[in-house]
Amino acid sequence: MLAQLPVAPEAAVAGEPGAGAVADEEEPADPALAVAIVGRPNVGKSTLFNRLVGEERAVVHDLPGTTRDALDTLLATPEGPIRFIDTAGIRRRSRHEEGSEFYAMVRSLQAIDRADVVLLVVDATEGVSHQDQRLAERIGAAGSPVVVVLNKWELLPTERRPEVLDGVADRLAFLGEVPVVKVSARTGLGVHKILPALRQAGDAYRQRVPTGELNRAVRAAQEAHPAPGGARIRYAVQATAEPPTFTLFASRRLPPTYLRYLERQLRQRFALGPTPVVFRVRVGGR
Repeated sequence: MLAQLPVAPEAAVAGEPGAGAVADEEEPADPALAVAIVGRPNVGKSTLFNRLVGEERAVVHDLPGTTRDALDTLLATPEGPIRFIDTAGIRRRSRHEEGSEFYAMVRSLQAIDRADVVLLVVDATEGVSHQDQRLAERIGAAGSPVVVVLNKWELLPTERRPEVLDGVADRLAFLGEVPVVKVSARTGLGVHKILPALRQAGDAYRQRVPTGELNRAVRAAQEAHPAPGGARIRYAVQATAEPPTFTLFASRRLPPTYLRYLERQLRQRFALGPTPVVFRVRVGGR
């Protein structure tokens, strides 16, 4: 994900040359990675959740969620604490089956808004559907990294597997290069790969890049490939994490193609993985 957002000229950013100090008070971070499991009805979310709990032999705690009737599940795993969001909606499959798909979609959207990382479960035998794309678009709008899980992989004929993988790359291209894990929630095939993928995405989502290292990387990128039209980035600072958001102080507006180039450079330099990256460009000044 890539965004170029305007910043008011009078806005001061801590670390900017000539800017006053800005107090940055934040609440202590929750050490548990918040994960939402979303997907269409009957793609295997409940089976996958139960497999993750059983396979990790985790210590399980049920915690009240932030919305009425929601229930979060905190797991102690080798990858660190992971909090699965609104697992009440995952466990009670009958509510989805007896109720409407609209209700299931509402719960998914609420879980996405609360998540650090989203696990998008897709039925491999059907490939990426229109509803999968709608969910993926909502995940992208929320700014959360995503791990795509192709469930029921063992039921997919070998000759169809390249076609399904190509469909994921094509229909979810707007998410960028997201990790795709091929699993069978029923048999446990490949499930062990999910938690490391979640942790990697979560670490990148919360990552902070020191200002000095960031500016050295930006200078190296500009020297290798100057921006068109004589535009120059004079200074850069990471404004926030979750997702990593960088403020660029530039002499002129930077075209989207150059921001995509810069995103690739920073993603590779700082191992940002599949997490969204946001740019805010401030034009003017010296």
